[in-house]
Amino acid sequence: MKRRHFIKTTTAAAVAVPLVLNGMPLQAFEKSGMYASLDNNNDRILVLIQLNGGNDGLNMIVPIDQYSKLVDARSNIILPENSILKLTDQTGIHPSMPGMKTLFDNAKLNVVQNVGYPDQNRSHFRSTDIWTSASSAEEVITSGWLGRYFDSKYPGYPDGYPNTDCTDPFAITVGSLVSETCQGTSANFSLAILDPTSLFQLNEGSGGNPDLTTCYGMELSFLRSALLQTNAYINVINNANTSGTNLSTYPSQNSLADQLKTVARLIAGGLKTKVYITSLGGFDTHAKQVDTADTTTGPHAMLLQQISEAVKAFQDDISAHGLEEKVIGMTFSEFGRQIKSNDSDGTDHGTAAPLFLFGSCVKAGVFGNNPIIPANIADQEGVAMSVDFRSVYGTILKDWFKMDTNDIDKILFNQWQYLALLKDCTTAAFDPTVPVIDVNIYPNPVESTGYIEFNTEDEWTRISIFNALGFEIKVLSDQRFISGKHKVAFRMDNFPAANYYIRIQTKYLSITKAFVKI
Repeated sequence: MKRRHFIKTTTAAAVAVPLVLNGMPLQAFEKSGMYASLDNNNDRILVLIQLNGGNDGLNMIVPIDQYSKLVDARSNIILPENSILKLTDQTGIHPSMPGMKTLFDNAKLNVVQNVGYPDQNRSHFRSTDIWTSASSAEEVITSGWLGRYFDSKYPGYPDGYPNTDCTDPFAITVGSLVSETCQGTSANFSLAILDPTSLFQLNEGSGGNPDLTTCYGMELSFLRSALLQTNAYINVINNANTSGTNLSTYPSQNSLADQLKTVARLIAGGLKTKVYITSLGGFDTHAKQVDTADTTTGPHAMLLQQISEAVKAFQDDISAHGLEEKVIGMTFSEFGRQIKSNDSDGTDHGTAAPLFLFGSCVKAGVFGNNPIIPANIADQEGVAMSVDFRSVYGTILKDWFKMDTNDIDKILFNQWQYLALLKDCTTAAFDPTVPVIDVNIYPNPVESTGYIEFNTEDEWTRISIFNALGFEIKVLSDQRFISGKHKVAFRMDNFPAANYYIRIQTKYLSITKAFVKI
């Protein structure tokens, strides 16, 4: 979503005034049309943590079952094997993240492996647009995935908001920039508060009704409306901040911890906001990602430590307030890094990466297989995608916010797959029995014709081939298969010798396997 296009299309939100709470700037969004299809009695909250710059997932979640291949690919930045904290026998976490390991051990953390999208775009701006809008790589969408239904459900908005039924902002970004995640198709509102200890009503102007037949009159009317709405929300946010408390100790000099501390305080104070968006920058680690004298330290390790300490303190805070069953959180970044490190002791833009889901209502564990580390890694090769990020979004909308599947299809353009990521908490989530898919590719290496053997239930199955840069280059099958074992042939005559990946996606599962074309 281009910034200039965003501003131009946001007809009801041309003014965004910073809201400062406990020294932390906030941006508060009005009610998006998405909420019309949510359960109005649902008091669940989603906290998003955006890791800006492209997080190196292989340094954060380590496939220790392929450690020797990582040593070959990343000799100048590789973690010592004995320093990695084990989550499972196959998978470890960076030693600077003991807090996240504690959450994992206490069944409050889910690591979702290999999350991305087809035809990965390695531009920071474009890939961020894709993640926030939930568009495909080929399509530019000017609305966010949490704001999709605004025009259809609330064509008269912002008139009449807030009201007695909707007294609170529906989404808040903690920070100085409005998140495009909550951009509706016609509006995305921010309000302003300078300081919760010295709040004052903004001057709404006077002098009678403006002439709406002139451009100046329309602008003046809009500004007055924006100021009225800002003033309407000052008291409700200030009351929540005053009523709320923090019951855990947050680390100092940690910007993410400061943001999450504010979020926890507002939640504890009774604010009914449904979505909070926080962020942490610095993940564009092209150079000096680690201290080569001790690769467990360095800029990336410090960022991972900040995430771990902040999330652990936040989860402890929410737990101490007895609100664990009302809050889940998710991290995301615009892309991962390449498998090979570079000569500057860093990593360059890549493709898929893991993300975290945290909270007592997530299904703890490692979802999906470890990333594939080929024996011979191509230049610029990234981690092959298994899970489409929109499937994570769709699962949260379905199981957490209790949205109807048909409405989710509209928000995510039918580009999502249900995943068993959440568990039965206060109300039951759908927990399908996911069959294991056995996939065999032969011969491997492939010279001209290869074969895929796999098993499915009676279900729709998509089979496609990706190259080492994350582009879907060939769809082999997109149809319903009967229950049983199947074999599909594919030809590679016209493709260059390289590493390739077969991705099989069924109703509830996706799996990626590597093969080599010679």
